[in-house]
Amino acid sequence: MSMTIKEIARITGVSVATVSNIINHKGRVGEDTRQRVEKAIREYHYTPNSVAKNLKTKTSRSIGVIAEDMTVFVMPEIIDGITECCEENDYQILLVNLRLYKKYSDTYYKTNHHREQVKAEIQKLISMQVDGIIYVAAHERINDVIPRNLSVPVVMAYSFSNRSEVPSVVVNDQGGAEKVTEYLLSKGHEKIGVIAGKKESFHTLARLEGYQKALLRNHIFYDPDYVVYGDWDRQSGYDAMNHLMSNKPTAIFAMNDVMAGGVYDWLKEHDMVPGKDVAVVGYDDQVMSAYENPPLTTMGLPLRDIGYSAGEQMIGMLSDEGIHVGSGQIDVDCKLCERESVAELSKI
Repeated sequence: MSMTIKEIARITGVSVATVSNIINHKGRVGEDTRQRVEKAIREYHYTPNSVAKNLKTKTSRSIGVIAEDMTVFVMPEIIDGITECCEENDYQILLVNLRLYKKYSDTYYKTNHHREQVKAEIQKLISMQVDGIIYVAAHERINDVIPRNLSVPVVMAYSFSNRSEVPSVVVNDQGGAEKVTEYLLSKGHEKIGVIAGKKESFHTLARLEGYQKALLRNHIFYDPDYVVYGDWDRQSGYDAMNHLMSNKPTAIFAMNDVMAGGVYDWLKEHDMVPGKDVAVVGYDDQVMSAYENPPLTTMGLPLRDIGYSAGEQMIGMLSDEGIHVGSGQIDVDCKLCERESVAELSKI
């Protein structure tokens, strides 16, 4: 049977209120008394009753985190960022994995036929008295699956909310694509072929806009023949090269590292070397990118920072003042990972 706070008070000869103040770091307590009580707590393995404490304070100090699918590569870092922020602010997380990609592949992006599943999981979390909910998407898009008029606040991570009261923390894809295009231009490459993702993807649209803005800023004409749409997979990166290389680009910007791998395959098949015959950059900084031969220059997604920022938004909304730290859209910047797949044009 576990020790109670009353028994700790009796053993140490102090009041229950004094023991409570020591546990919660409140009030003024003499150092001798504090040490005596803390020693008893350790010796008798006393554990505060968090349920009773939470009923008293009307808060569970817990945040529900709903992940669309933990097998998608973006998820672990985002969840880690949320967890780090919550730990620093004395919150625990209750994690739900919807496993949507495993169940539906990427068809659920458009259909939202998981809306009822999301609603059911939210109700479960609310019944467990979470203070708020962070919804983490596997792919950025407008996400209309959160019910209205919930009793707790909600934050979207890696997805766009269609409501002003639900903050959206997303990657600054346009800025990232601008940065990587400017980097290639700084190396003398003006003929930059692009292997884009799916046409309807928010990532594709934002990254293509960033590419175009960088060209415009440098007074370079945008040529649509230098853009080929892929399917985010390695084969589509390979297939796109058959069209792009007819235009003799000096650099290739693949909108993810997987398609950049297809570029490497095509170049190897044609006795060409990335970084020597053609500059190649990817996007996402997946683990594989550092182990390509040569290592792939890429744009790192700020996944941990997205998670941490989503945690900050939530904790700000739960503060005593009820502050909305950044209601609306919060863009988090990418970071260039410069490796050996890009060289000065004069050296190619």
